[in-house]
Amino acid sequence: MKFRVEREVLADAVTWVARGLPARPPVPVLAGVLLEANEEGTLTLSAFDYEVSAKITVAAEVAEGGTVLVLGRLLADISRNLPSKPVDVATEGNKVSVVCGSSRFSLMQMPADDYPTLPTSPTASGTIAGDVFTQAVAQVSIAADRGDTLPILTGVRVEIEGDKMTLLATDRYRLAMRELTWNPEATDASHLALVPARTLSETAKALGASGSIEVALGSSAGGDGLVGFEAGQRRTTTRLLDGEYPKVTSIFPTSVDTEAVIKTSELIEAVKRVALVAERNTPVRLKFSDGQVAIEAGTGDDAQASEAVESTLTGPEIEIAFNPQFLLDGLGAVGTDYSRFSFTQPSRPAVLSGQDEVDGEADTTYRYVLMPVRFAS
Repeated sequence: MKFRVEREVLADAVTWVARGLPARPPVPVLAGVLLEANEEGTLTLSAFDYEVSAKITVAAEVAEGGTVLVLGRLLADISRNLPSKPVDVATEGNKVSVVCGSSRFSLMQMPADDYPTLPTSPTASGTIAGDVFTQAVAQVSIAADRGDTLPILTGVRVEIEGDKMTLLATDRYRLAMRELTWNPEATDASHLALVPARTLSETAKALGASGSIEVALGSSAGGDGLVGFEAGQRRTTTRLLDGEYPKVTSIFPTSVDTEAVIKTSELIEAVKRVALVAERNTPVRLKFSDGQVAIEAGTGDDAQASEAVESTLTGPEIEIAFNPQFLLDGLGAVGTDYSRFSFTQPSRPAVLSGQDEVDGEADTTYRYVLMPVRFAS
């Protein structure tokens, strides 16, 4: 095998496929990236760890076709640090030489025959705008559980009915839900999938710059246990999580007693400052009254802080406490100039949504439910 490729093209391609490689693979070959050079002028790079597969095809000057398997993370590190010149890659016995300018590396070939077969390329169930999908995944994945006590909560629940897609995630302390439209191949499309949040988040970030992302679900993905994504020449599949997701939408309050609208950026800055004195696992307290919200943290002999931010209030005054990081996560995700809080009572979940104007309508396509923290009054 012998080919030449631009350094930026190679670095981008290897980084894309190697991003999910396991740090401690159960089988050594799973740490590899498969390079397939085609004499028609293409180079395909692939990686697969039995859970997530990634594949990308780029243009290359191929003098001699062939297939090799090399350590993926090492090749990614090398390609990112090479000078900005064409890269020549060739097999030399059981080694692979990588030459760029005066830089020369020699890598060991791994046994390509032992590498698992990647899932078949999925067939699109529909498409969605890349920027919309990336934002939606980011808004929801913040609420997914990061522990392994309940593996099912580490996923994002994706439900599709016709042209409506609903993403939902929860870690039992907060819940995020985003509703959006997509373009299904079939108008009666109906799918339910539980996608690992970390993989979904990384995939959305990597593909989001593309104008459109193809999504494959069910049999179109190559099996009911898979979901596939494709944008441009990048293709990826991931194995879905098994199990019944809890029926958490009942957490959404059916009535609202108090609503407050606040400039998002001002509240974020105030909460960040006040939270500096909040000890680990202690909340920040928010007192909503006419015209302002007072943010406080710290009690007794501990360090204390307080700050007030202008707000508009509808309904009775309310005092409520939240985990400061969970509150900041939600405020950072709404993506609008103003945030609207909807309350029933201090011991019940609060709903955060966004709106563009202080006296405008709330955009309920994204809702972030936050469980309050009990505090000593």
